[in-house]
Amino acid sequence: MPSWPQFALALACTVLVLHLAFILWVLFGAFFTRGRPRLTVVHAVCAVYGLVIEFAPWPCPLTLLENWFEVQAGRMPYNGPFLLHYLDRTVYPNVPPMLLIVGAGIALAVNAAVYFRRWQKWRASAQG
Repeated sequence: MPSWPQFALALACTVLVLHLAFILWVLFGAFFTRGRPRLTVVHAVCAVYGLVIEFAPWPCPLTLLENWFEVQAGRMPYNGPFLLHYLDRTVYPNVPPMLLIVGAGIALAVNAAVYFRRWQKWRASAQG
């Protein structure tokens, strides 16, 4: 039977995977929502939330939860946003935080463009 620190570390890893999945969903979700209006609404809400959390001075709840589990596991949690901690160290070394924020904004703009194009097609088919 695993001890609490081992279990807490497993939970921290689980939250990390969920965090990454949420980010991927925000970035690419528009490509998976075609013909699914309810899923489109869920994605749009998640995208707006992701943008707000990225620009606002508030910490992400998933980051806080992951850090809490890491402390429970006896590890030193990282400081700062999820994106800067993981992506900056592995994919984008020495990238200014503002560049990551701009990249996220561009990804959200692409998603918005996909939705706008779908809306235009829907509107054209409804009228004619």
